[in-house]
Amino acid sequence: MPQTLPHNPAVQDAELAASGRRVIDIEAQALTALARRIDGSFSAACRAILAGHGRVVATGMGKSGHIARKIAATLASTGTPAFYVHPGEAGHGDLGMITDADVVLAVSYSGESDELLMLLPVLKRQGNTVIAMTGKPASTLARESSIHLDVSVPAEACPLDLAPTSSTTATLAMGDALAVALLEARGFTADDFARSHPAGSLGRRLLLHITDVMHAGDDVPRVTEDATLSEALMEMSRKRLGMTAVVDAGQRLVGLFTDGDLRRTLDNPSLDIRHARIAELMTRQPKTIGADQLAVEAARMMETHKISGLIVVDAEQRPVGALNIHDLLRARVV
Repeated sequence: MPQTLPHNPAVQDAELAASGRRVIDIEAQALTALARRIDGSFSAACRAILAGHGRVVATGMGKSGHIARKIAATLASTGTPAFYVHPGEAGHGDLGMITDADVVLAVSYSGESDELLMLLPVLKRQGNTVIAMTGKPASTLARESSIHLDVSVPAEACPLDLAPTSSTTATLAMGDALAVALLEARGFTADDFARSHPAGSLGRRLLLHITDVMHAGDDVPRVTEDATLSEALMEMSRKRLGMTAVVDAGQRLVGLFTDGDLRRTLDNPSLDIRHARIAELMTRQPKTIGADQLAVEAARMMETHKISGLIVVDAEQRPVGALNIHDLLRARVV
C-alpha cells in the first residue's frame, strides 16, 4: 500500500518559500539556456510541419507523454492539426492512426524510451518525418530522427535529480515555441483561434456579432421627432430597452431618449412635460454601432462612455437594431 512519508515539523515557512524560489530560479536558467539553442534545427522542424499535408502526431511515455499531449493540444488550437498517440498503444494497433503524410513529434528526454524506439523503423519505412525532442543529442532517438531539437537542461530542479522538473518545463517551452512560430507563419488570427474555441468565453467574445444579440424589426423602439414625451415613454415601455430612437421623416436617426434623459427631464422644474416634444429632450448625436461589428465592441463602447444601450444603424444612419447591457450579459459577452 502507498505510504505517506512523515514530514519534519521543524521546517519553517521561510524554508518552504526558499525551496519554491530555488525551483523557479533553476527552471528559469534552463529556459534561458534553451533559448540559445533555437537555431537551424528549430527552423527545419517548423518548415517540415508547414510543408506537411497531414497532421502532427505527438507521442511520448510517462511525464514526456503528458508534455507531448499538451504540445499536441496547443498546436491544434493554434492552426496546426495535431493529436497525441500513446506509444505503447501504437505498438498494438494505434500506429494505424498515423498516415504517411503526418509529421511525428517524438518526446523523450533520455532519447532511449523503448516504446518510442520500437516505432522508429515502421515510421521510417512509411516515410514519416520524425522530429525528436530529447535532452541527449547522442541518444538513439536523436540520431535516428529526421530532425532533433535539443531540450537539455543544466540540472533538474528536483534536489534528488530524479523527478523531471526543469526538463519537462524546457520541453513544454520548446513545444510552445514551435506552436507560436507556426501560428505566425500561417498568419493565424484571433478569429481563427475563436473558431476552435466556440464554447469558451474567448470564442463568444470573438465570434458573436451585433446581429447575433440585437433586437431587430418591430422590436426596435423608435418615435418621430414630433412625438410627445408621453408617446416616447409608451414606446419605451412596450419595447423594454430603457430607450427609444428618435428618427426624422426619412427614418434616419436624429437622437436618442433614455431613462437617464427622463430623469434629467423630471429634474427640470421649468419644463412643461405634458406638452414637451421629444426633440427638445433627446440626446442628439448619440453613440451608435454597426450591425457587422463584434458584440464585444459594443460592450467596450458602453463601458468607455458609461452608457447602457446602443442603437444599431446602417450606412444611411437608419436604425436597424437596438441592444442594451442586459443583452450582452445574457450572451455572456461581459
